[in-house]
Amino acid sequence: MARKPSRTEKKLLKQGKKPSKPPKASSKSTASKNQPQQGRPQKPKTVSAKLPHLKKGSYFIFGRNAIEAALKNEDRDCLRLIGIEKALVKAEHLMAIRPGLRVDGVKSTDLFKEHVPADSPHQGILLEVLPLREKSIEDFNEAGDRQLMLILDQVTDPQNVGACLRAGAALGAHALITPDRNCPLENGTIARTSAGGLESLPWLRIGNLAATLDDLKDKGFWVVGLDGDTDTSLREIDSNGKIALVMGNEGRGMRDLTRKQCDIIAKIPMTGRVESLNVATAAAIALYELGQTS
Repeated sequence: MARKPSRTEKKLLKQGKKPSKPPKASSKSTASKNQPQQGRPQKPKTVSAKLPHLKKGSYFIFGRNAIEAALKNEDRDCLRLIGIEKALVKAEHLMAIRPGLRVDGVKSTDLFKEHVPADSPHQGILLEVLPLREKSIEDFNEAGDRQLMLILDQVTDPQNVGACLRAGAALGAHALITPDRNCPLENGTIARTSAGGLESLPWLRIGNLAATLDDLKDKGFWVVGLDGDTDTSLREIDSNGKIALVMGNEGRGMRDLTRKQCDIIAKIPMTGRVESLNVATAAAIALYELGQTS
């Protein structure tokens, strides 16, 4: 049935003018077209031949497991997912964790070389993030009478720091403590090596290790330094209380000042076939041993 002309249209017809056609109804509004649908992952808007510029202070996490852990961490500011088309197709489950996350496509992983070490597999995808909010010793005042802190005295290898975060998260440490100097900043290698430990174990960066050890002692902690040059075994330590376990540098071990501040110097009992262990391996064994003796 034909639509009756309106009053305005009748006037236009009398004047010999043709009325304009009413706009057609659209099945999809402009707003819904431009905005991501709730609960559905974003698709890459463009595929670029250049890697988008990083936001000031941000860095890239690489490796699917590390990326997934970061996306699931509510305290982590995730800025965007970047990858080649093939990798992004396989990463829809990652996009679904944070549906509104920006996704950028790139033509080649050659663009990743500046941000990913040559020996580190990235699986064609990167996640740009901001560092986690820093915590302080005071945040653990109400953590209870039994606490275990893992302290690294100038451990410089990012993979060792990441492995210590992984061990600490797996074996019951409350936090990792490192000095600001002579220790790597939070980065993609640490995130990948930690296998999610970076997202779950608080990492405290302090200015003065000596002052921090004094502060921990005032709060009731026993400071236990790990070193092979002692007769005391870790198995002899009663860890029913607050323990700060100190691990030394990969090469020279603990500094003299740090060693002097320890209440106890203990060692991991070994068969003698090797003289020492990697710092991350030693930290894992020590954390386990202290957990068993409680």
